[in-house]
Amino acid sequence: MNTFADYILEEEELDAKMEITYYLSKKAKVFFDKSVVFKTELARLFLNYSKIDVDKNFVLTACLLCNCKKVDNAQDIEKIHSYAKEGAQYLREIGFGKRFCKICEEVNRYSNSNPRERESDILELVDQFGGMLLDRPERIGFKPDEALVLLEHRNLKDEYNRYLGTFIEFVNFLERIQMNDLVNMSAIRRLVKIYNETKELNKFIQKVIYEYEPQVDRLMAEQNKDLAAEMFEKSDVANRPLFSEETTKKIMSRIHEDPKIQVNDTEN
Repeated sequence: MNTFADYILEEEELDAKMEITYYLSKKAKVFFDKSVVFKTELARLFLNYSKIDVDKNFVLTACLLCNCKKVDNAQDIEKIHSYAKEGAQYLREIGFGKRFCKICEEVNRYSNSNPRERESDILELVDQFGGMLLDRPERIGFKPDEALVLLEHRNLKDEYNRYLGTFIEFVNFLERIQMNDLVNMSAIRRLVKIYNETKELNKFIQKVIYEYEPQVDRLMAEQNKDLAAEMFEKSDVANRPLFSEETTKKIMSRIHEDPKIQVNDTEN
């Protein structure tokens, strides 16, 4: 007899996976909100950009479920430290295999699970970066370039994440893609705008899957063609820093001046 794990892992379409997770959240009271969908879309875009040799099905399903035991309370430090491990234990109980649950547990580093799975490093990046882009009660969301500085120089300063460099390249790539609406804005900022303006979870899922994804996928493909053409035209490209010196100084000074920013920024 198939388990819930078999059911969702056998489903190939991301929108259907989201629908399955939505109904699980209603039935079993697991955590599932717009931020989960937001981060899962970032993971999908990163996988499409990077072509990393990982289990894509595991990554996207884990993005939807790794926060299943999270509580919407940034002040509960004990729960922040334990929810990933508790979630992995719950997922094991409903039929997921040991490796999948380990991937979910390693969305953060509080359980000290080592060695880390490759898929876990992707979860960690989208969870932390995505969380910093979104508004929280105590602060507004960071801009993408600010979030990258914090991700590299604070959150992962003393940690090894094998895909950090590729993820930075991916974010810079998306920042060059302009999406048209009433005004032009980058692909990441457009996703944040949709998140902020769409209150209902179901409507947000629909806008991401049926409106945002087709447009951003097309623009990413066009950008890749343009970059390929430039490679043939240019034989030497000058190196430039990933971040401007001004941005890095500004964000790092905020870290030192504001004690609230010292807390790991992954509660969204």
